[in-house]
Amino acid sequence: MINTILNKTKGDRWIWLIVILLSIWSLLAIYSATGTLAYKKGVGTEQFLIKHLVMIVGGLALMYFSHLLDYRYYAGISKVLMIITIPLLLYTLIFGNTVNDASRWVTIPVINQTFQTSDLAKLALITFLARSLTKKQENIKDVKQAFIPIMGSVCAVFILIALANLSTALMLFGVSILLLIIGRISIKQIAIVCLAGIVLLSGVVLLGPRRKTYISRIEAYMHPEKADPDKSFQANQSKIAIATGGIIGKGPGNSTQRNFLPHPYSDFVYALIIEEYGLLGGVLLAIIYLVFLYRCILIVTHSPKAFGALLAAGLSFSLTIQAFANMAVAVGLGPVTGVPLPLVSMGGTSILFTSVAFGIILSVSRDIEEKKNSDKQGKAINKEEKIIIGEIPAMG
Repeated sequence: MINTILNKTKGDRWIWLIVILLSIWSLLAIYSATGTLAYKKGVGTEQFLIKHLVMIVGGLALMYFSHLLDYRYYAGISKVLMIITIPLLLYTLIFGNTVNDASRWVTIPVINQTFQTSDLAKLALITFLARSLTKKQENIKDVKQAFIPIMGSVCAVFILIALANLSTALMLFGVSILLLIIGRISIKQIAIVCLAGIVLLSGVVLLGPRRKTYISRIEAYMHPEKADPDKSFQANQSKIAIATGGIIGKGPGNSTQRNFLPHPYSDFVYALIIEEYGLLGGVLLAIIYLVFLYRCILIVTHSPKAFGALLAAGLSFSLTIQAFANMAVAVGLGPVTGVPLPLVSMGGTSILFTSVAFGIILSVSRDIEEKKNSDKQGKAINKEEKIIIGEIPAMG
């Protein structure tokens, strides 16, 4: 069945296989993780499973159509996305749905589906940065023509996201720095960017509307023995889940910490996976994301166009950093954040935007494949022509 599906797709086959593996694993994990949530709401677990399945199928459909579109079109689309993104982030901060003192979501009319605008902002900024860096390569060292216009968009999106979602903003800022390095921005200018980022970060942490939340989470991580039990509850329950999972785990569906761990289906799904599948399952999942990054690096190195390379690099770094940030929080290597595990966590629209990101990477890979096939056919035709030309004198 998997081979049949892969034969109908284009682009890197390993990435398609990774997508299928993550989707299947996600269904198993979410079905197990939502048992307590279903009980509290008085509904069957199947209701959450079906909803999650619909989102995964929708994501796969978006991924398929995104990978069929020539990646060069995303350069033009990125301009439209940036025009939409900044006003939408402002609207979210002022009128968005507030959960845990964070205004990150807006509700889409008619379908009544919540939508996290930072998911769109990540996709918009990375594609726009790839386009800008590509177009300004001739004047890439010029401060007025290249540096200021590029950094204006980065800083605007960073500050608007950071006011409600600091962890996502930091990861996006890190990816932006990586793209600037790949895009040949000078080290001096990058140092200025980092300094500006530190100033903005300090302002958000110390003066932003969620400053108390950020400071308490950092303190709970740095000094867990002194932290308020309520503030360290999530991290402690996650550690219990990991510790009781052992080497091989309790088996699919046998988690007990899902009854105590907040958000075992989203932010802490990795802890539940280790509890049920053990250390081996946790390591295997991490390896899957590393293989994905490796395949994307191959795409970047083989892409003949700068835009394709920057696009694949930015999106792959973003997804991989997000994955390992989620894992780090689950195992206690970082303060608690609200970052989902790509294609595994139950997240509604985040699955859809993640799928589009995968689709764009596959579009770049498809272009490389088609060029290779075209070159092979051209060489074969040239070889036939030479043979024919060589046979003409013999026939005479």
